[in-house]
Amino acid sequence: MNRSLVIFGAGDIAELAHFYFSRGAEHAVAAFAVDAAYLKEATFCGRPVVAFEDVAQLYPPDRHDLFVALSYSKLNLVRKEKYLAAKACGYRLASYVSEKATVLNQGRIGENCFILEDNTIQPFVTIGNNVTLWSGNHIGHHSTIKDHCFLASHVVVSGGVEIGEQCFIGVNATLRDHVKVGDRCVIGAGALLLADAEPEGVYMGESTLRSKVPSSRLRGI
Repeated sequence: MNRSLVIFGAGDIAELAHFYFSRGAEHAVAAFAVDAAYLKEATFCGRPVVAFEDVAQLYPPDRHDLFVALSYSKLNLVRKEKYLAAKACGYRLASYVSEKATVLNQGRIGENCFILEDNTIQPFVTIGNNVTLWSGNHIGHHSTIKDHCFLASHVVVSGGVEIGEQCFIGVNATLRDHVKVGDRCVIGAGALLLADAEPEGVYMGESTLRSKVPSSRLRGI
């Protein structure tokens, strides 16, 4: 039986979650929820917005699933805390996996995952709970992504990689095969990780410097 969905959040990611979930047949979005202190509008995307403190009474967990649509704020801690709060209320946490993703890992994907189009998830990969894979990533065979991680677009995770909890990996980052990334690491945009990363490490790619020659003096452009 299809179950209605409550989305936690009322920002850009919640709007995207509404867009993606609404394209599928499994869930119809019933409402949005936010913490009472942030309840500013009565509706969002044409659906009611209610206080999270009241959501279990208004949209009971025996008839509704919930999806936490938050970003990587505070190294995914905010999303983790709301995920745990929703579970404590008795909700089943829905995952979205795009039909345009290539998923070959026998469904080893946890709760409250947000896996967008053009991801390639190779065989024997394990993806934990509350993991976001933005569009266009490659997750190599026998790799593990633990709970509460956020991977931005076009990340290359080679085979046999282990990514710890609450990590953020930026666009176009590359992780070589069999490296281990400790909990709460930040791998910045364009970074190349060739060895293990200790917990709470920050690894940043170098930014491209501005040329001394202005664009008005370039030839052929």
